[in-house]
Amino acid sequence: MPTNLISAKELHKTLNNKDLIILDSSPASNKAGKKPEYTGLKIPYARKFDLKGRFSDTNNPLPNMLPTAQKFEQECRKLGIHQSSQIVVYDNLGIYTSPRVWWLFKTMGHENIKVLNGGLPAWVLAGYKTEAIKTATELWPEGDFQVNIDKKGVKNYEEIVQNLNTKEYLLIDARSSGRFTGQEKEPRKYLQSGHIPHSINIPYQSVLENGQYKSKAQLKALFKSKQIAHEKLIFSCGSGMTACIVLLASEMIMDNEKSLYDGSWTEWAEKQNLKNHSM
Repeated sequence: MPTNLISAKELHKTLNNKDLIILDSSPASNKAGKKPEYTGLKIPYARKFDLKGRFSDTNNPLPNMLPTAQKFEQECRKLGIHQSSQIVVYDNLGIYTSPRVWWLFKTMGHENIKVLNGGLPAWVLAGYKTEAIKTATELWPEGDFQVNIDKKGVKNYEEIVQNLNTKEYLLIDARSSGRFTGQEKEPRKYLQSGHIPHSINIPYQSVLENGQYKSKAQLKALFKSKQIAHEKLIFSCGSGMTACIVLLASEMIMDNEKSLYDGSWTEWAEKQNLKNHSM
């Protein structure tokens, strides 16, 4: 299986690598209500990766949607990212937004990216230096990053509807069990809770422990219990964010075909509401 994680110790050893680019994808807020232990700090040399503002399709009313290939390429070049760049991404919540960034780069054709396991908290706990986040926008020499998008890694609403009949893919929902069963309210108050028919639930919290990914042995046991070893998988959540946490966990131990339903429950529930009201 590919090595998609890097430890704080391993990252510290490679800080002098001229091709290394560290990206800080710490969110300003989150729907899970998680509170960062460390604010205003970053790993030295880390570059701000504005996931919501620059690396999502802000023209789409749905949250966190995949930007165009052209937009992604332009923004990466502005960050000084090259084809040869060895990228490490982290966030200040341990593991939250960083797997989404990992998925973005993989989908856009850049394989050389890893997630810092445990994020900024793990870095601080290991005793390594941090620095204050600058308020001014930092400018970098333009990179030569090029996109080679893998469209098979992204599923849309129509494909999810089609799959209800074909059952070619198994859909995994990374939201909490309460939201999945409809017993817990959605954080987006205008949406009902529940789940897409025929999907199964693997809450993103179940693949994590103390802000880091569980061991491969633990993850193997978890996924084995779901009996999905030979299934083609589509991952979903509320808005395409935490689904990437579970997708990355599965990538570490399984070579199944995997993709992401980018619109996730937000799009599905909205479409179903419109459909029901038009009947």
